Amino acid sequence: MELFGYSIWSFVGMAAFLVVGPIVGCLLAGLDRKLSAGMQGRVGPRIRQPWWDFRKLWGKEDATVNGAQDLYVWLYLIFIVLAGMAFFAGANFLLCVFIQTLGALFLILAGYASRSPYAELGAQREIVQVMSYEPMVLLVAIGMFMATGTFEVNSVLTADVPMIRWLPLIFAGLLYVLTIKLRKSPFDISMAQHAHQEIVRGIVTEFSGKTLALVELSHWYETVTFLGWIGMFAMWGGGWVAAVVAVVVALAVWFLEIVIDNNFARVKWQAMLKSAWWVALILGGINIVYLIFV
Repeated sequence: MELFGYSIWSFVGMAAFLVVGPIVGCLLAGLDRKLSAGMQGRVGPRIRQPWWDFRKLWGKEDATVNGAQDLYVWLYLIFIVLAGMAFFAGANFLLCVFIQTLGALFLILAGYASRSPYAELGAQREIVQVMSYEPMVLLVAIGMFMATGTFEVNSVLTADVPMIRWLPLIFAGLLYVLTIKLRKSPFDISMAQHAHQEIVRGIVTEFSGKTLALVELSHWYETVTFLGWIGMFAMWGGGWVAAVVAVVVALAVWFLEIVIDNNFARVKWQAMLKSAWWVALILGGINIVYLIFV
């Protein structure tokens, strides 16, 4: 059944992401804190703590430094949600990447709008992070097209074989830059998700109340979207067995990111930028050449 040229399942995917996405993202954030605490020999907060933090922030008075700051944060949330909805609707993956990047740019503008030297420094570092991971993400889209002949996520999910069969090195490169996109150590230079790296919290230093709550909500949506990108590599045939495999792979990668986050100290931005581009050049380049000759 189709509506406006789209399958009814596309609308189900969009609605599911819009409603269930933040719930899953919140639970993952709580599990992240709990597992991180266990790795550090602590008890840690309850799994629902991120939700309680969100409610507390939402109820606080919003002390906005600049009126444009709230607008940019809202646009950040809107574009992050649109990127995720497009992906889970099975739309054009390249379009999803561009929308997500546009959302990241609005977060950077929000950091600059606060006029705080700490937030501006965090915004500058966020720009470096975008410059670091974007080449590899674009190579994912290029490799997808070369392997399947389309950018449509739906076509990839229903292919005869999982995409990792054709893009193993690009998948490895995506895992590397995922640490940057999730702002995990050693690449959390613009903002640390946990308060174990710095006293002043980077780009969101001047955010408070509802504004900071919106940023946290955006992170929940982002996490689900990025894990969806990982799961896409393990999908084939569109069946429930493949869906279970994709979820298991995504969760295994998410757990690996937590292990990395708790075992590596932050590196300098130069090391992050150089390493990410070398990974894109070597792994992405070799995989593209492989696709050309296969």
